[in-house]
Amino acid sequence: MDSQSIAYRRLHTQRLWGSRLETPDGVVRWLAAMQSQEFAYARWSVAQRANHVTADAIDRAFAEGAILRIHVIRPTWHFVSPADIRWILEISAPRVHALNAYYYRQLGVDASLAARTNRLFARALEDGRQLTRKEMAKVLQNAGISASGIKLAYLLMRAELDGVICSGALRGRQHTYALLADRAPKAKTLDRDEALAELTRRYFVSRGPATLKDYIGWSSLTAAQGRTGLEMVKNQLEQQVVEGRTYWFASASNNRPPATPVIDLVQGYDEYVMSYSESRDVLVRPEPASARPLDRSAFYHAILRDGRLIGHWRHVLEKGRVTMDTQLDRPFGATENQALKVAVERYGAFLEMPATISGLAPKADEF
Repeated sequence: MDSQSIAYRRLHTQRLWGSRLETPDGVVRWLAAMQSQEFAYARWSVAQRANHVTADAIDRAFAEGAILRIHVIRPTWHFVSPADIRWILEISAPRVHALNAYYYRQLGVDASLAARTNRLFARALEDGRQLTRKEMAKVLQNAGISASGIKLAYLLMRAELDGVICSGALRGRQHTYALLADRAPKAKTLDRDEALAELTRRYFVSRGPATLKDYIGWSSLTAAQGRTGLEMVKNQLEQQVVEGRTYWFASASNNRPPATPVIDLVQGYDEYVMSYSESRDVLVRPEPASARPLDRSAFYHAILRDGRLIGHWRHVLEKGRVTMDTQLDRPFGATENQALKVAVERYGAFLEMPATISGLAPKADEF
């Protein structure tokens, strides 16, 4: 197994290639947690792994609570299935609280204040009410608690990590909060050891081949927790040493090359990018010395050729259409241009509008 075959396997295990899932919730459950701080683009990450799912379908799933959005690991926003949220919080919340401890101290967010604000939030969201961030701040203000900006953000995050609140439905373009008990009434519970084993298993099955350091970086668990989790589930996995790194993966992983080049447009925080730290260099595809430098400040979404970084993209939304701007590190050949067109058309189908490419690269010899 070399770096290219590792990329092929990851594309399959992450469900970007091969057998896709049927529902948005099925995608989120497969990956356990999907980074979603850029909500609009995070929907695309879900759609890429599902059969014929549009942005509107994902919005409906989100509004109905089939997908939740919550601070759960590292810490940043993630999509999580309501069936999984309780046991994931069981293992992740103590660690994220520890990572947040410095900011809690600086902002005065101690246990006493958090307990009080958690009660206020819970009372305000009773009977199925869903409130915007501004309205949640008003709840605190009415109780004599001044909280705005980063302090409000950490009080809300703490309530999420404590299992009190999570995402509600969008109200126009504004996100809302709801009671986690209302949005996930049938959430599965596990004790901490069981939760550690399940999170570890889900990671390597859905993202392998990956290293232990990759898992620790993704999960934000301690090194000791990562080693313990892997020890619990390693008999369900295979391992292989490649260039001095030990990779773990499910036995059904696929590393067959495609018959022709495949282009994937993944958003900058896609799990294919964010799931790896030690072995993120697998994304980098050796290119000729003439390869052009990329302006990542403007184009931070990734264009992949057979799972390896070859350029960046951004979209421009206009009335009734979307234009894809691309920045490539070398000119594409004819079959690569065709694969890019297919990827752009799929993005247009996701948004349910025509999609075109701005400044398509000129044809060149294939690499």
